[in-house]
Amino acid sequence: MVSVESGLADVVTPQRRRQARISAQDEESFFLDALSEYQWARDAAGLAPKTLDGLIKPVVEVCEFYGTVPWQLSCREIDRYFAGAGKRAPSTLRAKFGKIDAYFAFLEQRYAGEIMRRFGRGVESPIDPFNRPRHRGDFGLRIPPSQTAMRDFFGRWREDLPHARKYLVACRDYVMTKVAYLSGVRANDLCGSMGDLHCESGQWGRFVVLGKGAGGSGPRPREAYMFQEGRALLWWYIEEVRGEFGDDVEHPKAPLWPSERKPTTGRR
Repeated sequence: MVSVESGLADVVTPQRRRQARISAQDEESFFLDALSEYQWARDAAGLAPKTLDGLIKPVVEVCEFYGTVPWQLSCREIDRYFAGAGKRAPSTLRAKFGKIDAYFAFLEQRYAGEIMRRFGRGVESPIDPFNRPRHRGDFGLRIPPSQTAMRDFFGRWREDLPHARKYLVACRDYVMTKVAYLSGVRANDLCGSMGDLHCESGQWGRFVVLGKGAGGSGPRPREAYMFQEGRALLWWYIEEVRGEFGDDVEHPKAPLWPSERKPTTGRR
């Protein structure tokens, strides 16, 4: 004998299943439309095409793994995936978490109300304070080290140079870093040649670096000061270290900071 409740359940179940299929298809279509609109919005903001393609990949990756849409994801599912099947290097995970969080900010700003009305789900990022990667950019006040601390740092570094596994490379890195600190230029600006040193300029000499451009003109060469300590340091580096790298150090185009790997053909 079949009870009334079970009979009603048998009648209602197929209808509910059809409704569930329609709802799932509607959610998936809405998800795809939201992905496209997110890319359009970021395109309007000026992002490069390659960047646009990478913005939505982490979102699609997680949703395909669980077979769901973003607003159905929970913090627990994000944790389980990226601690297991989606486990990657820490830097990769930070980038993916940041992109997922940014997409949820877009959904919350533009479609939270519509998603709640149509699907009965609130929009909340599954990246919470407990699984949010460190170094996400929201740093507070950063106080630079004092001159005394920097003197101690470089002093201990120089004392350790004789014990370095690759002495020449260690000296090169030490001089490059300290010259950048003394002159106040960026590390990328120091990639010059021997001909960029002008010890005759000014009181202690100057060296050419690639500074920032203006008006879309690209980097422009400029001169930076060596100062007394920087001049003495560069003289020590050139006389005691630079010539040991094995190339023609007297050539004006020879790199000031050479690689430890010797080229097979030509001059480095």
